[in-house]
Amino acid sequence: MTDNTQHQQAATPELPTQYVPADVEGKLYERWVERGYFEADEHSEKPPYTIVIPPPNVTGSLHLGHAFEHTLIDALTRRKRMQGYETLWQPGMDHAGIATQNVVERELAKEGKSRHDLGREAFIERVWKWKNESGGQISGQMRRLGDGVAWSRERFTMDEGLSRAVQTVFKKMYEDELIYRAERIINWCPRCLTAISDIEVEYSDDDGELVSMTYGEGEESLVVATTRAETMLGDTAVAVHPDDERYRHLVGKRIKLPLTDRTIPVVADTHVDPEFGTGAVKVTPAHDPNDFEIGRRHDLPSLTVMDERAVITVPGPFEGLDRLEARSAIVAALRAEGRIVGEKRPYVHSVGHCSRCKTTVEPRLSMQWWVKVGPLAQAAGDAVRDGQVKIHPQEMEKRYFDWVDDLRDWCISRQLWWGHRIPIWYGPDGEIVCVGPDEEPPGGEGWHQETDVLDTWFSSGLWPFSTLGWPEQTDSLAKFYPNSVLVTGYDILFFWVARMMMFGLYAMDGTPPFHTIALHGMVRDQFGKKMSKSFGNAVNPLDWMDAYGSDALRFTLARGANPGVDVPIGEDWVQGSRNFANKIWNATRFALMNGATVEGELPAAEELSATDRWILSRLNTVVAEADAYYEDYQFAKVSDALFHFAWDEVFDWYVELSKTTFMGGGRPAEVSARVLGEVLDTTLRLLHPVMPFVTETLWTTLTGQESLVIADWPAMRGFRDKAAEAEIEQVQQVITEVRRFRSDQGLQPGQKVPARLTLEGTAFAPHEAAIRQLLRLTPEGDAFQATASLPVSGATVALDLSGTIDVEAERKRLTKDLQNAEKEKAAAEAKLGNEAFLAKAPDKVVDKIRGRLTKAEADIKRITAQLAGLPTG
Repeated sequence: MTDNTQHQQAATPELPTQYVPADVEGKLYERWVERGYFEADEHSEKPPYTIVIPPPNVTGSLHLGHAFEHTLIDALTRRKRMQGYETLWQPGMDHAGIATQNVVERELAKEGKSRHDLGREAFIERVWKWKNESGGQISGQMRRLGDGVAWSRERFTMDEGLSRAVQTVFKKMYEDELIYRAERIINWCPRCLTAISDIEVEYSDDDGELVSMTYGEGEESLVVATTRAETMLGDTAVAVHPDDERYRHLVGKRIKLPLTDRTIPVVADTHVDPEFGTGAVKVTPAHDPNDFEIGRRHDLPSLTVMDERAVITVPGPFEGLDRLEARSAIVAALRAEGRIVGEKRPYVHSVGHCSRCKTTVEPRLSMQWWVKVGPLAQAAGDAVRDGQVKIHPQEMEKRYFDWVDDLRDWCISRQLWWGHRIPIWYGPDGEIVCVGPDEEPPGGEGWHQETDVLDTWFSSGLWPFSTLGWPEQTDSLAKFYPNSVLVTGYDILFFWVARMMMFGLYAMDGTPPFHTIALHGMVRDQFGKKMSKSFGNAVNPLDWMDAYGSDALRFTLARGANPGVDVPIGEDWVQGSRNFANKIWNATRFALMNGATVEGELPAAEELSATDRWILSRLNTVVAEADAYYEDYQFAKVSDALFHFAWDEVFDWYVELSKTTFMGGGRPAEVSARVLGEVLDTTLRLLHPVMPFVTETLWTTLTGQESLVIADWPAMRGFRDKAAEAEIEQVQQVITEVRRFRSDQGLQPGQKVPARLTLEGTAFAPHEAAIRQLLRLTPEGDAFQATASLPVSGATVALDLSGTIDVEAERKRLTKDLQNAEKEKAAAEAKLGNEAFLAKAPDKVVDKIRGRLTKAEADIKRITAQLAGLPTG
């Protein structure tokens, strides 16, 4: 399979004796970039293939999750480029509002300063300075991995173009009444001092305490339980179920709230579960989302009792205490009044934490900006239901629908300085004006801009089209939108994917941002445990790339990538992939030393040996398998198929079977050299998307052509030869069985044994020399004694083992093994013949015994053959 770019290869192409990735990878990557292989031309007539990079945080560095995801995306785009598509892998980074601000604030803290000492404008200048000097180290690491991204198109979510897109879509949504301002319960981080969205809250089962306490006096009292006693200072009611007979006499009455001078009403609400606890719940509308809804239904006041740092603000003995200090103090005060009727500790319950700093989140009533997600989420769900967008694997659709079909309004304002400042201006008389990117903000005394910035996910939700120049109708937008596929982890299906779907459908006139969502799992350690610094099992992928090469890491990750399933990885697996790269290298060196070439057409079928026809037939099958697996995002299967074809069939069988042909010289050697060149050419093309560096080096040496990056993807030739496949399969069986017999007899791999080959029919005749060479079988001499005979697959191999083994000791050992196998068989048959056992035993147990029976029968057959093959004299 040759390209139009082919030119004459060097007469004697050479490769170093060893493959050293460090000597190859960096130089190769820079050459690819300099030659513009990864750039995309919006004016090309080629069909487009577009993938956006899930933008890593500007504060981040390459971790195994990045390496895994980037490997898959790079494999897809490299293959499509070879198939003739105009490919765009769009790179860029996210400004990561909270994370970046935290980094710079920590730097300021070392200088004894805070952002407030600098002021907003100076602080933002400081963040930009940090971004330009220290941010984005991940870009260099992406180059180490071999990411084929269009670097000239790199974007940043705070660059001028993307800022324009943010302002444009904000104004449009504001005018369409999809963005509004309201006071509601939000998730508040007392450390980051900002609101965070529901999906930025991580829940864990934590040890706490459940305190039961009495509200009211005498017959007009009831018991409530809470894990957050400090919030009782903000209670404005107690709620019971309307059908609960125990409290019907209290509904509508007011009871005393302990530790305060207030009374609060008892209200009836169907939200209350009468079967849970005492059936009575305290209602704190300003500090609990469920209580907030109860408060709205019953027109209850909302009392905020904590400030932004979760410090109690209610005048009295608890004022100024941190929420945890207040919790202990309030329980102590209630105990002193005799109001504590039960304490359970530890009490394990689900607690929300800030995903950035792990601080316990505080529900808090706050005036914020919101997106009305109802109509947007409906459109995002319908796009998948009606087939516009496909989720792969399909079973992940349910998780997607569970989320978008029950999506609550999205709090998009953040109390930060770093980010897209909300384009709202407030006037002196309560005016509110939304300002677009080409509009002048209102001036005059008393006008000021909203101080909050937008949630980072707001700008990254526009990524598939804002990176292409929207809101301008650019040629890039026309060519590359919508994206072909989104490759991302199922863990951000809700964070990022749903938001891109909502924004894309809204801003791009109902056109979804991508055709397919291909979801992958999380990278875990070799025992399936989540990787974490705290667990001591986190791995820096750069360390493995330094030790084994980028190709080895990439191939290991791809070989574990089953759609939507987590990926275990261990260092020994990367070592195994390094060995595979070395195997490819050494086999190609052997091929070049024996004249392997891609020059000229393949020889006619009548010139091809059965071995040649077999490998070409298998090659055609593997090309078809690779195409099918790639189209189905089955990275593990395509990697596994190529691994076994290259290592087992090409290197271990075809190369070995062809050695006698090469040694014989003449036309047969020329034919096999051309076939071997063809097979290596195609195999290296197939492997290139996942292992770009080693394949590029070998392929350019083999073919003399410019680069695999721009070479053609292999096409099926339609060449299939079932007869040749069957013939070589028989040869393989003969070699495999005799090798097994030699091993069973304790013969060393290199030990030569005299043998007589009786080959039935003509199929084996051309292979005798290869069989003898691979099995270390010498011709029979005058003193030859057929002391062992093996009938295998249409052939009989008689061996002279005299003097090589202790026949009697071997017969004794094999006889004992045979007895044990027969005993195992009898025991398994007895159990499987017992109807009572079969009726009661679990299926797994029965299957295990059937497996034992199958193995015992195979052992009996094997040992019997070995005994029959022992010398008798």
